[in-house]
Amino acid sequence: MILDEAVTRVADRFVRAEPRRTAGQFVEGLLSGVERKTCWSLAERAGHDDPQAMQRLLRTAVWDADSVRDDVRAWLIEQLGHPDAVLACDETGFLKKGLSSVGVQRQYTGTAGRIENSQVGVFLAYIAPHGRAMIDRRLYLPETTWCQQPDRLTAAGVPDQVGFATKPALARQMIAAALDAGVPFGWVTGDEVYGADPGLRADLEHRGIGYVLAVGCDRRVDVNDGRTLIRVDDLADRIPSREWQQHSCGPGAKGPREYLWAWITTATSPGEHRCLLIRRNRSTGELAFYLCWSPRPAPLHTLVTVAGSRWSIEELFHTGKGQVGLDHYQVRGWTGWHRHITLAMLALAVLTILAARQPDTDPEIIPLTVAEIRHLFNAFVLAVTLPPEHILHWSVWRRTSQARARRSHYQRRQAK
Repeated sequence: MILDEAVTRVADRFVRAEPRRTAGQFVEGLLSGVERKTCWSLAERAGHDDPQAMQRLLRTAVWDADSVRDDVRAWLIEQLGHPDAVLACDETGFLKKGLSSVGVQRQYTGTAGRIENSQVGVFLAYIAPHGRAMIDRRLYLPETTWCQQPDRLTAAGVPDQVGFATKPALARQMIAAALDAGVPFGWVTGDEVYGADPGLRADLEHRGIGYVLAVGCDRRVDVNDGRTLIRVDDLADRIPSREWQQHSCGPGAKGPREYLWAWITTATSPGEHRCLLIRRNRSTGELAFYLCWSPRPAPLHTLVTVAGSRWSIEELFHTGKGQVGLDHYQVRGWTGWHRHITLAMLALAVLTILAARQPDTDPEIIPLTVAEIRHLFNAFVLAVTLPPEHILHWSVWRRTSQARARRSHYQRRQAK
């Protein structure tokens, strides 16, 4: 069974039998129909008397989350690897209360669409013809509120060697790790946060990796063989109507995502090809801009496909949070965050690989989606029946723990 295959892939990373067994139960719980995938609910489903083993797995057990992440990445590449795959980098927010969760502060997050108290994780997705999956993650630590406060870092268990890094710098770390691990891919894409970073673009050019990176409308580019420096939005206004071409940048929920596209060659040199790619919404006229570079000539439809693949990582965030509890963790420290996220990536890899392995289906129905695969997996493989006394035991345990927490909270407030 694929779940056994997944656990076997990472088994050697756990020296002791107990955390190895608990990790398998944890991943199974993430794939299950449990509504909130916290240590409490996963422990109850696994038949434990209390959540201590699950909490120990995330906090103090001896195992290296980065090594497990490497195993997950290797397994996915064995199944999905393709030389023309795209790496997409993006961040997502995890809404949190309080001040103790590592990396938390009031900051903008697309999860809420506004400034909220949250953590931000930067992720790397692998988008290939046979599937897409998360292959790496980094937790963003704000510079002022965290990296310049050593006591706060120590309390959250942040390793001494970890310092401030911008989100593009974290993406550069993950892309370098993928290259060093021999991950096959031909392109990198990302939104304006990453397209605006000259260090990321320089790294990719040095490694000979093509990119299609979004930039803002105020970006200036060189045209006319470097003789003219012009804003990209001003350049878009000068493009004749006949130069715009309609292309789909990938399938959407309601059909192909079709836009009008134009491209303009920018300053270049032998052995490299640069251009500005412009996307225009056919209905609203809204524009988006991308800096493109490749070591070899690439046709317009290829650049359009790479630009459109960025949406895949946003869909992965939605799937990860909705299907395997990517954001359901209740840990506050550095180690716990990375361990939960890594095990959620393993659970998502199970669904991704199952989707990639499915045979051709009847053309009258769509292929199995990740959500549908998880539904069937729960119906036929993961269904468990807990004895009534176990359910009642957990009801008492939860209410006792909640009463104890309430008393402690009241005592703290009275002491102020």
